[in-house]
Amino acid sequence: MPTRRTLRALEPQIVEMPSQQMAVVYTTGDPSGVGPRAFQTLYGSVYALKSARKKLGQDFKVGMPRARWPKPFDTPIEQWTGVWGVPVPDDVTSVPQTAPGMELKLETWHYGTVAQILHFGPYSEEMPTFQRLLDFITQQGYEVSGPPEEEYLSGPNVKAPKTLIQYQVSKK
Repeated sequence: MPTRRTLRALEPQIVEMPSQQMAVVYTTGDPSGVGPRAFQTLYGSVYALKSARKKLGQDFKVGMPRARWPKPFDTPIEQWTGVWGVPVPDDVTSVPQTAPGMELKLETWHYGTVAQILHFGPYSEEMPTFQRLLDFITQQGYEVSGPPEEEYLSGPNVKAPKTLIQYQVSKK
């Protein structure tokens, strides 16, 4: 089974992924409204952690941000729950709280077998890509076993954002 790094553009696939420790914040509301503050909080804290570890000779590369969506997409957008995360090294036991009013936590995000597809374009046009991935999951004899997740491979202000869309899956 391929690993996550073998992603072919726009083609859905099943891959194996290891668990990942994440710095996370939780939000409720329209992602376009709450997302910027979540990213600001995450990156402020993770870069403070990176700076502190670099002084100790324990530098690390800051990964791309991700978000999980535990509520169904037919939930009114103002009630969406977002779990926003940025990967951190596995040996991290705490992350600096740099933004008041938004609690930052450490969590392990478990993966295992994952179905994924790359989406090029605006977030508002992702639903057909999600559906294509869900159809692929069924056709391959799998079922969804976790919330949808997006990994943001480019910033939101680029002409055609790149988003890796994923679901944890298990054999039926």
